[in-house]
Amino acid sequence: MTDCIEDDLLLLNERLLQAIDSKDWETYTQLCDDSLTAYEPEALGQLVEGLPFHYFYLNRDSDSARQSTICSPRIRMLGENAACVTYARLLQAIDAEAHESVGSYEETRIWEKQNGQWKHVHFHRSFAGSVELG
Repeated sequence: MTDCIEDDLLLLNERLLQAIDSKDWETYTQLCDDSLTAYEPEALGQLVEGLPFHYFYLNRDSDSARQSTICSPRIRMLGENAACVTYARLLQAIDAEAHESVGSYEETRIWEKQNGQWKHVHFHRSFAGSVELG
C-alpha cells in the first residue's frame, strides 16, 4: 500500500511543478495549503508564509516556456498523514528571444493529508547551478 501512496505523491508533485511551469494559479492553489511555508532563493534566506509571495511569480505574463524534470526522487512517509518528497529538479527554459537555459535545484517538499486530500504545506528549494545553451 505504501508504494501506491508514494506513486500518488510523486504524481501530485509532478502536477505541482507543471502548474508552476505553466503559471496555473488555480491548480497551484488546489494543491497547496493556504499557510504554505517556504525557503527558496527568491526569498533571500527568509521564511515565506502563505501564498501571496508565489502569486507574484505565477501571475505574470511571459513569452517563455518552462519544463521541469524530477531526478532521483525519494519519498519518506512521516506516519500515515505526512510525507517528505526530495529530488533534484532540472528546469529547462526558453525565453522570448529564444535563449535556452537549464537550471538545477535541490528540492524538499512536505505533503500533509488534510480531510482525505494531500496538500503541499512546506518546501525548501536550493539553487545548484545553471547553464546557458546556445
